[in-house]
Amino acid sequence: MEIELEQELFQAVNSRRNFAIISHPDAGKTTLTEKLLLYGGAIHQAGAVKARREQRKVTSDWMEMEQQRGISITSTVLQFDYRGFQINLLDTPGHQDFSEDTYRTLAAADNAVMLIDAAKGLEPQTRKLFEVCKMRSLPIFTFVNKLDRPGREPLELLDEIEQELGLQTYAVNWPIGMGDRFKGVFDRRLKEVNLFERRAHGTQAATENVYQLGDPAVENLLDPELYSQLEEDLEILEEIASDFNLEQVHKGNLTPIFFGSAMTNFGVRLFLDAFLEYALKPTPRNSTKGLIPPTTPDFSGFVFKLQANMDPKHRDRVAFIRVCTGKFEKDMTVSHARSGKNIRLSRPQKLFAQGRESIDEAYAGDVIGLNNPGVFAIGDTIYKGKKLEYEGIPCFSPEIFAYLKNPNPSKFKQFQKGITELREEGAVQIMYSTDDFKRDPILAAVGQLQFEVVQFRMLSEYGVETKLEPLSYSLARWVEGGWDALNQAGRLFNTFIVKDNWDRPVLLFRNQWNLHQIQEDLPELKLNAVAPVGVGMKPTD
Repeated sequence: MEIELEQELFQAVNSRRNFAIISHPDAGKTTLTEKLLLYGGAIHQAGAVKARREQRKVTSDWMEMEQQRGISITSTVLQFDYRGFQINLLDTPGHQDFSEDTYRTLAAADNAVMLIDAAKGLEPQTRKLFEVCKMRSLPIFTFVNKLDRPGREPLELLDEIEQELGLQTYAVNWPIGMGDRFKGVFDRRLKEVNLFERRAHGTQAATENVYQLGDPAVENLLDPELYSQLEEDLEILEEIASDFNLEQVHKGNLTPIFFGSAMTNFGVRLFLDAFLEYALKPTPRNSTKGLIPPTTPDFSGFVFKLQANMDPKHRDRVAFIRVCTGKFEKDMTVSHARSGKNIRLSRPQKLFAQGRESIDEAYAGDVIGLNNPGVFAIGDTIYKGKKLEYEGIPCFSPEIFAYLKNPNPSKFKQFQKGITELREEGAVQIMYSTDDFKRDPILAAVGQLQFEVVQFRMLSEYGVETKLEPLSYSLARWVEGGWDALNQAGRLFNTFIVKDNWDRPVLLFRNQWNLHQIQEDLPELKLNAVAPVGVGMKPTD
């Protein structure tokens, strides 16, 4: 029996691939996600983000506000099968105001796909998210998008990635033309020329015609200038490019580069095929028991995201669990590391954006949804067998703050329910004044859009209109040593003392100068820009 389970786990882990997509807003991330689903057979027709009314909505942007604005504001999980692999695609918000949600999602990923606009190259949010991937040592695959529009020279883009990110690059495929003259790509992996035929609005998979490089048909089909440019580019690549080294890819030191157009579907299938060949399968996870291999027989996993009201009709709360080891089975009873209680995991779900279906089993690398009756917190570990805890997920310093007020006392219960559930899922950090007479929650966010989302959801999901009262602070610092350390420090000037969700002291400062002043006056008071993790073991550096 043990040998059978061992073989089952080995096969399951080898057939799973898990990745998150990171990018700057408007680089085409949601469009690429749709096209990966199209090629994976998960959907039959791809919707465009800025689509005409008669076209269908995109799958990954399920929240009403996302569909109104044409942006991703919450992470979603999309699972599908392709060529015998089970793929878990973790779609993240591109907008910088939601970088906390992206960070939590990257904690559950084994690989990252960095999407770049061919005309703009590396942009600020891409650089920030790259740093998070680097912290987690994730392999990074780069897809240079929008080749169907005029853009920068491909060699120039490779050089920018190497110079600015310190990553070695290896072009797995190479574009043939750009803009209106973009005809296809040369696949260096298989030594084949792939010429594409455009389809209406890119809603169907692109028709590909594949040729060997020396095939006379290629020279006849391409403009002489394009053919000559391709030969010249490939010669230069062979001379200056890094050698392909899969070990360096897995260490996050070398990024395979793919060129294409998600809008027209050019190069999407080639990327997906190569990704499955090169990507890391589910990896060992760090815990209080050291690194735990994914084929460990006992089940374990951790909560990386909570989402309220995915199904507005049932006002549900879903916990997203990354399976780390063993085999998950429906109705199994597990231990909850934080509380020490036993929990029966009934009604597990396979997630596909807002859609869900029941599942009976899952393996390392999979993401499952569990109903959350207020039991789970972000970072919680659940396990069978000997107790262990995985690394927790920290919060970072917010930059804007405001009291959230309920102008309608008759909606008190709905207001409290909404605040509690949105706080649990991490839609925004919520703090409170130490003055007991000031009971209004303080929203603390990275960007203004987070505030707008909270107000929108309070109204649409809980029926409560709210008002914001901005606070003139721009920095938050957690006090190392808690309230005891703060009391020993004595009176603080130009500082607002609040408490966070875990009742820990947080100092709010108007500006960097005020922070430096406190640090100079009280060098013994240790302040952190990252909150101590509330759940799970402290992440190792």
